Amino acid sequence: MRKLSVLISVLYILLCPTVKGQEPGPVELDKRDSVQQTKGDVTYPKLQIKGLFQARYLISATKDVDVNGLHHSDGSGTDNNFMVKYMRVQMRAQISKRTEVAVLANLADFKSDPKTKVLENAYLKYTFSPKLAITVGQFRPWFGIEETYPIDIIKSLDWSNQYLEFGKLGWASFQIGMAATGEVNLGDMPFSYSFSVVNGNGKNQVVDNDNGKQYSTRLVFGLSKKYGVNLGLNGGIGEVVKKQVHALGVDLSGNVDFGKRWNLDMQLEAKQAINHNLYYALDEEARTSKLSDYLVRGIYFLPNLRYEVNYYNLSAFELSCRYEYIDPNYKLNANARQTFTPMFGLEFLKNYGARIQLGLQLDRYKKQTQDTNEYNKNLFIVQVQSRF
Repeated sequence: MRKLSVLISVLYILLCPTVKGQEPGPVELDKRDSVQQTKGDVTYPKLQIKGLFQARYLISATKDVDVNGLHHSDGSGTDNNFMVKYMRVQMRAQISKRTEVAVLANLADFKSDPKTKVLENAYLKYTFSPKLAITVGQFRPWFGIEETYPIDIIKSLDWSNQYLEFGKLGWASFQIGMAATGEVNLGDMPFSYSFSVVNGNGKNQVVDNDNGKQYSTRLVFGLSKKYGVNLGLNGGIGEVVKKQVHALGVDLSGNVDFGKRWNLDMQLEAKQAINHNLYYALDEEARTSKLSDYLVRGIYFLPNLRYEVNYYNLSAFELSCRYEYIDPNYKLNANARQTFTPMFGLEFLKNYGARIQLGLQLDRYKKQTQDTNEYNKNLFIVQVQSRF
């Protein structure tokens, strides 16, 4: 009851005040102390500064399981917590008509060991035409739907378990390397592509941890413009510690309008890859001789129903429920994790300028293990965020 009263108090504080003012746009600054190039009416460099604040209040509703999902057989652990998830600051500098430099940092990562954290994006992008752009530096290679969205417009609580797992394997999340992207029309059908080559050992690394590289591609076919149906095909090959690795994925997204105010957005994605992290984490005596025996497989489905309110500062409300299935070693030692994440959100201002979300995260494992994260759990979440 004490936890419930705290939750109700937090909701009251968050929901009662009226958000005032107009939605702030990007901040553009003229850099007076730099060399400026003038092309017609455009002055370079053009700077754009944006940011994201996101905080949460969490309550674990499962006995002896803390807010991070770890089971404690001795009854210890924190079962409720306030936390700052993101305090992101992003700056983009358009230094010519075709050249852009971007940096993105999450200052909330300073709350723990910041090594290999904090700096997220740091890249230079040169656009030859809509058909071809080259990106070099630290960025998110496209390998699925989520890589094309920023965290502040995710329709659920957070990234999917699948996205996080494939990020650890070097196929998704922030990686260091280069990429080619572009858009064309195949007859009347829109088509976009991405080809990336990365070190595959995560962000902010001094050097690659081996001589291998990971190559991935994403092809997106616009099947229906009316319903926003896009089919994505993802594939990757590479080398990790002189052994071949691969990954495959397919995704489907769509958008249906029900009148002027109602909208249903849907995402379906499935992936499979060699789990080389698991393979190399085991002792040689405890693992098989084939790296391909260690496979991770996952799928998720995310429907999101949105209603446009447009009443004073309240823009819309959203209702979503993501279902996820993932098994990091389904071929040899299957222990599937199923996650249900129902969320209700209120959007203030426009374009997610301010948002409050309430939700649950329900995890169920095929086999539970005490004193590990592989344990059934229920988590209540109140999340607030603001884009600026």
